[in-house]
Amino acid sequence: MDFTLSEEQQMLQDTVVRLARDSYSFEQREQFYRSELGFSRAFWQQLGDLGLCSVPIAEADGGYGGSGVDNLLIMTELGRNLCLEPFLHSQIYAAGLLQQLGNDQQRDALLPRVASGELQLAVALEEGQSHYQLHDVQTRAEAVDGGWQLSGHKVVVIGGYSAGLILVSARTAGSPLDEQGISLFLLDPASTGVSRRDYPCIDGPRACDLLLDNVFVAADGLLGEPGNALPALRYQQGRAIAGQCAEAVGGMEEAFRLTLDYLKTRKQFGAPIGKFQVLQHRMADMRGELELASSMAILAACIADEADSEERSRRLAAAKFIVVRAARFIAEQAIQLHGGIGMTWEYNLAHHAKRLVMLSHQLGDDDHHLQAYAELLKSA
Repeated sequence: MDFTLSEEQQMLQDTVVRLARDSYSFEQREQFYRSELGFSRAFWQQLGDLGLCSVPIAEADGGYGGSGVDNLLIMTELGRNLCLEPFLHSQIYAAGLLQQLGNDQQRDALLPRVASGELQLAVALEEGQSHYQLHDVQTRAEAVDGGWQLSGHKVVVIGGYSAGLILVSARTAGSPLDEQGISLFLLDPASTGVSRRDYPCIDGPRACDLLLDNVFVAADGLLGEPGNALPALRYQQGRAIAGQCAEAVGGMEEAFRLTLDYLKTRKQFGAPIGKFQVLQHRMADMRGELELASSMAILAACIADEADSEERSRRLAAAKFIVVRAARFIAEQAIQLHGGIGMTWEYNLAHHAKRLVMLSHQLGDDDHHLQAYAELLKSA
């Protein structure tokens, strides 16, 4: 298979590389992290002005109509530079759900604003007990005159503290573990009854917990048919997983580069420690894991937009499992080869290591995806 980038894809990659290099040094990132917003509004606007926010969104909805490979090119560079902006959760995950479930009026009103970077979205699907199971939903939505009334508690909503709209899953029928009866709603976080508890995650991005106390959502805030949102949630999570794998590869590549540079410059017994054969072997192991993870990230990107099927789900589960294992291995080895400086807050490797480890706890950890892969293999 030919993995050579097209001319348009090469231009897209070059644009992201230049933007991140010029606007997102490690020192600038630290300033963004300590700001009230937690990321750079100016950088987000640059993503919009250059058309990068529109890449995951279909042309019919005011976007560029990019493929999974286009998303990979963007997410790899955002991961390489430890960017804090919630691009994955807003532009790929949430916008994908809006495209798949929204009616013409909803898409026309919202997606052009999302594509331009004017409107940031977030997804609130996780609950305290759900443990990566999208169908484990205890948040309830009751039909009332003119719309719906939502009550429940959502956790770890990445980017939810700054989002203009949050896509919230709630149960409109059935018991908490039923796969039927789950609906998706467009929630204005400024609505009466909404409480947000904001906090920084250990790896940099900010999130919030969402408490809903009899929150009214108008009838036009429902996405798709009542009770039938789960297939779309699972499909779009697959696209988000492909983007997350690409982000992890960008972080792994940078962690590998930093480690190699350190071994070339750090001296012991009058020679660079990179000349010691045992350390060369460890770097070779890291490189092997990185190449395997890169291949799986490319596979995930190539199949992310395919029609939903067990084969697609199986390959995405395999990709996430292998990438997560490689990310943890590279993070641990990079710290070991650096020594104490590898965990110094002022050195960017420590932040890459934290990010790589924490990626395994978003959208399903390695155990979750290994089990999913095994179950899909049995049904094949």
